[in-house]
Amino acid sequence: MSDLPSEVLGWIDEKRYLEEGEFDVERGYVFNTCAAVQNGNPLFWDEKVAQELTGGWIAPPTMLSAWFRPHYWAPGRTREVQPLQVHFDLKATLELPEAVMTDNTLILGEPVRPGDRLRTWQVLRSVSEPKTTKLGRGRFWVIDVEYENQRGESVGKESYTGFGYRRDAQ
Repeated sequence: MSDLPSEVLGWIDEKRYLEEGEFDVERGYVFNTCAAVQNGNPLFWDEKVAQELTGGWIAPPTMLSAWFRPHYWAPGRTREVQPLQVHFDLKATLELPEAVMTDNTLILGEPVRPGDRLRTWQVLRSVSEPKTTKLGRGRFWVIDVEYENQRGESVGKESYTGFGYRRDAQ
């Protein structure tokens, strides 16, 4: 029998933190990101190549989460916004002050294109029984972050495995 709080049990398999991107996908971000990591793939720089391979411009698939990284400040915002909020909720509710991500998987769907306005939500898939590792005592959890475009088409899903823990008293 799990000793998880009923609040956390209620989060499992529920869509949480549904949000729409604060801005449309745009090529300026693509160029800046590609330049920052020296990604010279002509798919992202050459219109002819993009047209031949994908029917037009697309954003690098690895930028999927970039469209939801909150700006430090935005007009009218009254609370701090964090990516992967379910992770921070689990840390607080389970009183596990430390955490690491142990796995991340990216599954891609339709290409993300300039002008798209993406939506996302987070789904807690599982929380383990308490475990003891070299880091301390805590729990593993799996969180999916799902993304779709303005047409309701899936553009991808990230699956994270985290370990929240409390360090052993020294």
